[in-house]
Amino acid sequence: MSERRIEVAALIGSLRRNSYNRGLLRSAMLLRPDSIHLYEVTIHDLPYFSEDIEQRGNPAVVRDFRAQLDRADAVLICTPEYSYSIPGVLKNALDWAARPTGRSVLRGKPLAIMGAAVGRSGTMRGQLHLRQIATAIGMVPVPEPEVYVTFAADKFNQLGELTDQTSRQLVEELLHNLAAWVDLLQD
Repeated sequence: MSERRIEVAALIGSLRRNSYNRGLLRSAMLLRPDSIHLYEVTIHDLPYFSEDIEQRGNPAVVRDFRAQLDRADAVLICTPEYSYSIPGVLKNALDWAARPTGRSVLRGKPLAIMGAAVGRSGTMRGQLHLRQIATAIGMVPVPEPEVYVTFAADKFNQLGELTDQTSRQLVEELLHNLAAWVDLLQD
């Protein structure tokens, strides 16, 4: 791996302040390799995507969102699963990032995915759907490990910290693999 600093933009698919997925991002920030700089790109203020808005010129919040993604070498998405898919707020953000068609700021960017949920399947269906969306907009998902934090209520403490050692090891491994993926794809 190279010695340069890898800029990783992080998106959280939950709007809830104390979401488990926000806790996953905090854990990732602690477990990341030294070569990675992780920063959150907020999605909660983005308007619903509309070509009418786009044709009038993107609002400042959209331009800023796209600029933060554009400067990243890679993306990390921490997301819950809603109705066997990703939350609408995350899909909306990805729609803004993917526009205009063929000029996505995400095209060619490595992508790491992780998610936490209270159920037994974690976020596996949502992550599968996210991988389909990522491929359609030209992102390159890290193949493994797949990080599904199941029964999340038992794996985070009252402060929102991920306490489950197996999950922590998977998060750490995913971030190391993301760094290697960035190096591989940029050579």
